[in-house]
Amino acid sequence: MRIGPLEFSDRPLFLAPMEDVSDPPFRILCKRYGADMLYTEFVSSAGLLRDVDDAHQKLDIYEAERPIGIQVWGGALDEVRRATPLVDAAGPDVIDINFGCPVRKIVRKDGGAGILRDLDKMEAITAAVLEHSNRPVTVKTRLGWDDDSIRIVEVARRLERLGIAALAVHARTREQQYTGDARWPWLRRIKTDGVTNIPLIGNGDALDPERIDAMFNETGVDAVMIGRGAIGNPWIFQQAKTYMETGEVPPPPGWEERVQVVAEHLSMKCEWLGERTGVLEMRKNYSGYFKGFRNASKLRHRLMQQDTKDEVLEVLLNFRPDAPDIQLPSASLPSETAAPKTKKAELPAPA
Repeated sequence: MRIGPLEFSDRPLFLAPMEDVSDPPFRILCKRYGADMLYTEFVSSAGLLRDVDDAHQKLDIYEAERPIGIQVWGGALDEVRRATPLVDAAGPDVIDINFGCPVRKIVRKDGGAGILRDLDKMEAITAAVLEHSNRPVTVKTRLGWDDDSIRIVEVARRLERLGIAALAVHARTREQQYTGDARWPWLRRIKTDGVTNIPLIGNGDALDPERIDAMFNETGVDAVMIGRGAIGNPWIFQQAKTYMETGEVPPPPGWEERVQVVAEHLSMKCEWLGERTGVLEMRKNYSGYFKGFRNASKLRHRLMQQDTKDEVLEVLLNFRPDAPDIQLPSASLPSETAAPKTKKAELPAPA
């Protein structure tokens, strides 16, 4: 399978672009555990043009992450056109256009899945990115706005004719958001009747190794993009590859490995964002990492009380899941809402 000059082995696994999840620390962990392609959080074209710090920070990519795509969104044609050279200059391997985000504040501006109500405008935006990019351009989208407007086969044909290098499809409509089952039969139809010479990347309900393998088998997609299944679970890529090779799911990581990964994730967060913001942002990850372990909620409670990296690490490294049950105080947990991101990047040298 190829995306422009990028060549992948059979059945590659991609990390989906996820807002507030797919940042450099998490991407680096997913790469280590077998992700073949990574994508950034989506970047606002308007934010780039207005020099919003958060938007520019999302352009940070590192050599250890390659190959990587920067995902951009925008519903205003001129803004997307002018922002594309800024994205291109950051040096990604591909530029990906977000035509799939279902969030209301995005779609009301014709961004994300909002563009599915105007396919001519979708074409115009895609053409503008292609014109002003020196790199392969890919698209991520959904089946349609709602059940009455599923035109994904037509969308695939139109985008391929324009010259995109790959198409990723989340097999739900915008109206579905993330509810109900992903409609995998549509992926088979897109592969059969839509795209002809570019890869189709399947997305939606690829939540565990068995379903990842099933998506390949049932739909014929060229790659699977993993989103929610990777949150707090970067080793899903390694597990899925082992399952597809052997038919057996390897045992999940033990306590010690999880602690080591969480400690590293926290440290990279603090290096990239600064200690205060890194500690706050990391709070949203603890539930996923320790799900299923005895006393996991007690550990999360303690971690949420700490305000510095060293305090968090002390609790994390000294906690034992098999310790006797401990009564928690009745006070409510602190907010998981992070302070605004403040740039302080000391990760491996940027690309």
